[in-house]
Amino acid sequence: MASYLATYGRVHTARPLPGEAALCVEGLTFTYPGSSSPALQDVSLCVQPGEKVALVGPNGAGKSTLIKLVAGLLRPPTDTIRVYGHPAGSCHHHIGYVPQRNDVDWRFPVTVRQVVMMGRYTHLGWLKWPRPIDREAVDRALEVMQLTELADKQISELSGGQQQRVMLARALAQDADLLLLDEPLNNLDVPTQEMIFHTLEQLAQQQRTVIVSTHDLGILPIHFSRAVFLDRRVVADGPVNEVLTAETLARAYGVRLCTDHDESGGEV
Repeated sequence: MASYLATYGRVHTARPLPGEAALCVEGLTFTYPGSSSPALQDVSLCVQPGEKVALVGPNGAGKSTLIKLVAGLLRPPTDTIRVYGHPAGSCHHHIGYVPQRNDVDWRFPVTVRQVVMMGRYTHLGWLKWPRPIDREAVDRALEVMQLTELADKQISELSGGQQQRVMLARALAQDADLLLLDEPLNNLDVPTQEMIFHTLEQLAQQQRTVIVSTHDLGILPIHFSRAVFLDRRVVADGPVNEVLTAETLARAYGVRLCTDHDESGGEV
C-alpha cells in the first residue's frame, strides 16, 4: 500500500491536450534490472478516449509491466509513452490504477474510506486536508461500488470481492480520465464482476478510457470492442470479432484450437 501512496501522493497539473490519444505507446522496449531478456519488446499501440480495451496474454506476457509503466510505477524509456499528449509521469492526475490484489498489503491499518480518499491525493498533495469536494467524490465512489456501509471497516476485514471494489472506488474518486485495471476480475463472483463492468461501461460513455488486463477470453465479445493480445510484443490488435481467432491464440499462447474436421473424422 505504501508504494502506491508514494506514487499517487504527487500532484500533477498537466491537462489533456485536445485531439490527442488517451494513450500512445511507440516502440517501447523495457527490461527489468538484472534480467537478460526484455519484458516488453517494440510495443506500439494507441488508445482513443472512450475506448474499452482488453489487454490479453499468458502469464509473463508483459501485461502488468505495461500497465505499471503507463501508471508511472515503473520508469519507461524516454519518449515511448504519452498520455493525452504528455510524457508518461507528468500527468498522474489523469490516470487511475487498480492493481492486482496480490500487490496490495491488505494488513495495512487503514479503513475503506481512507483508502478511497487516497484517490484524491493527486488533487491535494500530502500536506492539505480534504475539502468538501474531495469528501463528496469519496462518498459518490463508495455509493457506486456499494461500499457505503463498509466505509469505516478496516480493509483487512473485507472479502476479496469487497477489497477489489475498494480499489476501483479509489480510482473513481480520483476522477481520472484513463483507468488501468490489472486483472481486476480474478476470483470474483459473477454479481461483483457485473457491477464492475457496469461501472466501466458508464465511464466509457463519459469518454473515459478503460484498459483492463484479463485472462478470461469469454468476456471479450461481451464487454470489449477492442482487444490487444500481448506476448512481450503485440501479437494482435483490433476489434474483438477480428482478432479473437484460433491463429491469434496460437501465436499468443502457443496452443492451437482444432475446430474443423477432415474427411476421416479427425480434427485438423
